[in-house]
Amino acid sequence: MKNTFFIILSLLALTSCEKEIDLDLDDKSGTIVIEGNITNQAGPHTVRITKSVAFTQNNQYPAIADAQVILSDNTGQTETLHYVGDGKYQTNAFTVVTGRTYTMKVQAEGKQYTAQSTMPAVVAFEGLTQDSFVFGGVTTYTLLPIFTDPIALGNRYLFRFTVNNKPKKTFNVFSDNVNNGLPNQRSLFLPNDDSDDADAVKVVVGDTIHVEMQSIDNNIFTFYSALLQITGENGGGVTPSNPPSNISNGALGYFSAHTSSTKDFVIQ
Repeated sequence: MKNTFFIILSLLALTSCEKEIDLDLDDKSGTIVIEGNITNQAGPHTVRITKSVAFTQNNQYPAIADAQVILSDNTGQTETLHYVGDGKYQTNAFTVVTGRTYTMKVQAEGKQYTAQSTMPAVVAFEGLTQDSFVFGGVTTYTLLPIFTDPIALGNRYLFRFTVNNKPKKTFNVFSDNVNNGLPNQRSLFLPNDDSDDADAVKVVVGDTIHVEMQSIDNNIFTFYSALLQITGENGGGVTPSNPPSNISNGALGYFSAHTSSTKDFVIQ
């Protein structure tokens, strides 16, 4: 489907989301789209700014090259990002520490957009184990992320993964409303699409799965939960629209301060 913003992410997967978030269809072509990510890994950290297009247009998103982007934190640190092309603005020496609250300010096309995100504590990503099940003669593979949820309630996780380093990313989101303070028991359901579609992905023996585990704040959890509902990939499905952004002034997108840890696994 051709749609604004995040249907552009092509982040399609199965998950165990907790509730359906109803969103109305709204053609926001020409709206600013901001994708901001800062992590506990070494920089540079990046904010990408583009404009959305109408449902009927090709998914080619015009870059905004003349914005001012400022990152700051609750300790007084501030940095103005520099433009590197393709709508991307990057940090130079911005320091990121878990537990801090980060603010992004974007001045673009005569408007100001702001967002905040607090980076959670690191939850150790210890590894992955494989399982599979057969239905109708077709084998579907799953991977169980090995980690232990902290005792305090309120942790949120995003798992993004690719198959054989293909550009298409899929994702699952978990919360600790179930299984709080215990070893994880929820699996990642890997792609099993054997259709003739050029974008179809079916995981088979020998494939390498690259998995990123993110600890995210609640706003970003809501964003990705809604995205899964919009795409219908979790079995629910709602009218196509745009996920609820944590960025002010009507911008599409998100600003996420999150931890990041990665593992690779070869399907056997």
